[in-house]
Amino acid sequence: MKSHLRPTLLLAYPVVLSQLGHILVSVCDSVMVGQTGKVPLAAVSLGVSATTVLMVLGLGVSMGAVPRVAAANGRGDTGALGGLLVGAVWLNTLVGVALAGLSQLLPLALPHLRQAPEVVALATPWVRVVGLSLLPMMVFQGFREWAEGLGLTRQAMQLSILGNLVNALLCYALIFGHFGSPALGLMGAAWATLLARILMALLMAQFVLREEKLRTRRPAEAAAWMRPGLAELRGQLALGLPIGVQMMFEVGAFAASALMMGWISVTTQAAHQIAINVASVTYMSASGIAAAATIRVGNLRGSGDANGARQAGFAAYWLAFGFMSTMGLLMLALRHIIPTWYNTDPAVVAQAATLLAIAAAFQVSDGLQVVGLGALRGLEDVKVPSVVALLAYWAIALPLGYGLGFGLHLGAPGVWLGLLTGLSVVAGVLLLRFRRQSAPGSAAPGAGTPAEAYQQAELVVAEGQPAG
Repeated sequence: MKSHLRPTLLLAYPVVLSQLGHILVSVCDSVMVGQTGKVPLAAVSLGVSATTVLMVLGLGVSMGAVPRVAAANGRGDTGALGGLLVGAVWLNTLVGVALAGLSQLLPLALPHLRQAPEVVALATPWVRVVGLSLLPMMVFQGFREWAEGLGLTRQAMQLSILGNLVNALLCYALIFGHFGSPALGLMGAAWATLLARILMALLMAQFVLREEKLRTRRPAEAAAWMRPGLAELRGQLALGLPIGVQMMFEVGAFAASALMMGWISVTTQAAHQIAINVASVTYMSASGIAAAATIRVGNLRGSGDANGARQAGFAAYWLAFGFMSTMGLLMLALRHIIPTWYNTDPAVVAQAATLLAIAAAFQVSDGLQVVGLGALRGLEDVKVPSVVALLAYWAIALPLGYGLGFGLHLGAPGVWLGLLTGLSVVAGVLLLRFRRQSAPGSAAPGAGTPAEAYQQAELVVAEGQPAG
């Protein structure tokens, strides 16, 4: 198993930083907006809960491009790569338009969610602007996932870092009125997010469309961009939609918990935003290990090495266990300090510290469940895990959290204990399923992405060069 640790880490770290790019936008918004008061911070909590459900659905759909690009590149089929690029950009753009359109309807529902009127008033325009940023985010994903299918993960990582630096600078200027900018408060964060995501989309498109070493992999004729193939669109959607739905189930449960916090008080909702913001950062790090598990398990399975695939999956499990255990201990030790980075209201800090203690407890479960999903994707097992997530979060976590929080009057800690239970159930069931599906003779032989594509993807991550 030790032989699988280093390859998994090499695959994981660029993806970790790229994935963190999406969530760190929310972290920056929350930290800076929190300095303006607990009501704006509660409004960000409500807005993030609403828009993130749509965002992760889009991210999941975009992930369907990676294995198909890797397969075509492994075959040396440059013509197919051009078609896949056009298809990925078209599909992601169409999905982005749909998500941005749906986001403009979200404010119609906000007044009916039993949230504080002053929170709804601030969240409504924030949701409209940040919802628009889903379109450039999906365009960025279209070019990014195509490049990552070629093994070019560092470029997306670098652009994500740049995008977050730009977002932080714009937040600082537009929220507080620095550098001659108007002091827009909460809305400054929304406009900063939109502008930063537009910049990231433009830069990622420029890299893919102008990089000389990608010239033979792009469409040979400009007219090809006007003829997206239905096969490419359907292929990516068939792989990506189940992933997006599963992610939406999980994030939707946390979004529903944020609404429950709003039923208690503005202070509780602000405290929840702090704790969930911190937990989201560690989750996205674990998701990078999960992405590496998908490639490693799929590679070894495709080559006929069932035992190697099994050991690679368990190596990813151990990496996630070690990392998330460390994060849990840090979260527990700093639970009274971290909230002060967001807001200094004593009541908010005290409640956030309590929730961070529970978040520390579910770090391991959270890491193991996301790695389980990644390892099972390497076995092309995506439908059953989606059903497991649906039942665990919506039939166990939320009803239990509601019963503990409101029936037994435990408040916010009760809701979070329900989430902890749901995450633990998912982690346990997926671990058992991976053990069974990866057992010799259990996995379907040779189906799916060719092993050569995965092997090349692994090699180029360390070298930073395009495969093929």
